[in-house]
Amino acid sequence: MHRSLSTITLNIGKSGVNPGVMDEIKRQLKEREVVKLRFSKGISHEKENYITDIIEKSNAKLIDFRGNVAVIFKKRSN
Repeated sequence: MHRSLSTITLNIGKSGVNPGVMDEIKRQLKEREVVKLRFSKGISHEKENYITDIIEKSNAKLIDFRGNVAVIFKKRSN
């Protein structure tokens, strides 16, 4: 199965990682296992904290983190 990582699946803006964003991340992880996140430049100083928070709350793994883009993965449970 081919998984494309070329498209951003979720943009995180100045409102940060609120419960709605977290629910969407979890939904996307369940659906496609790999989620690519882009952090807006306005919150770039907070992105490490957001990524740590996202990984802890979603039980995902950080695959890649470059600039303002992070790629996370969570194996689907059968």
